[in-house]
Amino acid sequence: MRRSLVLTDEAARHPFRASLPPHVRREAITANDDAFWRVTARDMRGVVTTYFACLAAVLAFIL
Repeated sequence: MRRSLVLTDEAARHPFRASLPPHVRREAITANDDAFWRVTARDMRGVVTTYFACLAAVLAFIL
């Protein structure tokens, strides 16, 4: 089993992230894509479904 001489990465800037293995930090860096912030039709359907479910619950409570 190979172990690093340095167990933390000071460039991570957070104690939890510094304790993660290098392959985990490398995958987290690639998630900062522009496609990550795009709103899809599935996202909008979820928002609309949640809105109408909450509206129905409030109306059922009031009436």
